Amino acid sequence: MKRRDFNRMALGLGLSPLLPNRSLAQWYEGPSPPTPAPPKKFNIAIKNSPRTYNQVNVPRKFGAGRRFTIYWTWSYPWEANRDVTELDNRFSTMTEVRRVAWPNYETPEFSEKVFLQGIGGVLELFHLSTIRFQNIVGEVTGQPVVVYQRIDQAGQRLPIDERMLADTDTLMVFGLDHMVTEQEASQEEIEAVRQFLTREGTCVMVGPHHDVGASQDVRRLQMEYAHHGDPLVPRQQRFGQYTRTLMKGLGIPVENRFGLRPAVIKDTNQIAPITAMRDLDTQGWLANVTTFNFHQHLPHYALTTEDTRSIRVLARQPIDLTRPHPFIEAGNTEFNMFVWMPPAGSRAGHILMADLTLFTTLFGGAESLDNFWYNLATKG
Repeated sequence: MKRRDFNRMALGLGLSPLLPNRSLAQWYEGPSPPTPAPPKKFNIAIKNSPRTYNQVNVPRKFGAGRRFTIYWTWSYPWEANRDVTELDNRFSTMTEVRRVAWPNYETPEFSEKVFLQGIGGVLELFHLSTIRFQNIVGEVTGQPVVVYQRIDQAGQRLPIDERMLADTDTLMVFGLDHMVTEQEASQEEIEAVRQFLTREGTCVMVGPHHDVGASQDVRRLQMEYAHHGDPLVPRQQRFGQYTRTLMKGLGIPVENRFGLRPAVIKDTNQIAPITAMRDLDTQGWLANVTTFNFHQHLPHYALTTEDTRSIRVLARQPIDLTRPHPFIEAGNTEFNMFVWMPPAGSRAGHILMADLTLFTTLFGGAESLDNFWYNLATKG
C-alpha cells in the first residue's frame, strides 16, 4: 500500500460516537483548550464479523504482514474494584468523567443501560480507543491486531509466553497498571521476551504511562497537579510496575518519570512539533512525522545510561513552560518522547519506547500520527 493510499484510508477511519469531542484527559479550564479535532467516524475494518470475547485466538499467518499484539499490563478486576473513596492511585469512574466532561458523555451509548458506570467503564474507554489503530494497522498489514490483558474481566490470567509470542512480530506492552496493584513481570516472561527478540524481524514497543506524584512533599504534589491541569488525575497516580520490571529484566536503561504537559503552538490549540533526531533515525520510524497527539500528562523517558550507541532518543517533546514543574525548574524545556534500542549482540529485534496514549483516540489524532503508525507497520 502506498503512503498516499494509506493517508486517504486513514482519514476515512475516524472515531465513532463512542467517544465525544472532548476526552476524559483533555478537560481544560480557560480559553483555547489544546484539544485537537477528533477523527471522523470510522467503519469496522473486519466486515460481517461479530465482536468476540473470552475466546481462543486463531493464529495469524506468518509472513503475510507484520502481526501486532497489544498487551494491557493491568489486572482488570483489581483496577475496577479499587475503593472509589481513595483519592490517589486509581482510575476515575465514569460518573466522575461525566461530571467533569459534561455534557459530552450524556448520550444513550454511555447510559447505565448499556455502559459500565464505575471504574470498569473507563477501562473500557481505553479498549474502545485503540480500535482506530487496530483498523489502520490491520489494513496496512493484512493482519488483525490482537489484544490481550494480563488479567481480564473474568479473572483469567495471561502472562506473556511462547503462545502469544509465536503469533507476534511486534509486541506492544501498554503499561497502564497502577503500582499499587503489584503487577510484575516474572523471570519466565522476561526470558520469553528475550528469546522472542532473538528472532529476526521482531520488535517490542514498551509504553509505560506517567508517574505523577512520586514525591511525598505536598507542595510538590500540588505543583505537579497544577502543571498538567487535569482534574481527573489525582495528586498521585503512579503507573507501570509491570513495565518497569520488564525493562529492568531486559536491560532497558530507561525510567518513566513525571506527567508533563506538552507545549502548544502560540495562539492555537495545536500541540507543538516534536524535536526529531532524524540523523539517528536510520530505520525511518519518524518519516513524515512532525507531531504526536496532545495529552496533558506524558512521561519523560529518562535514560539511566550514557551509552548513546545502545540506546537513542529519537524524539523530544517541548514542555508547556507557562506552568511550573520541578523538571522545568531543573532547567529542562523538553522531555524524551520516543526512544529506540537498535539490535545488538544476540538481540536481533528492535526495542522501542513510546507512550501508550499515542495509539489511542481518546486524545485526538492527526495525519502525522497516522504516518507514525504506518511506519511502525512497515519498517523494522
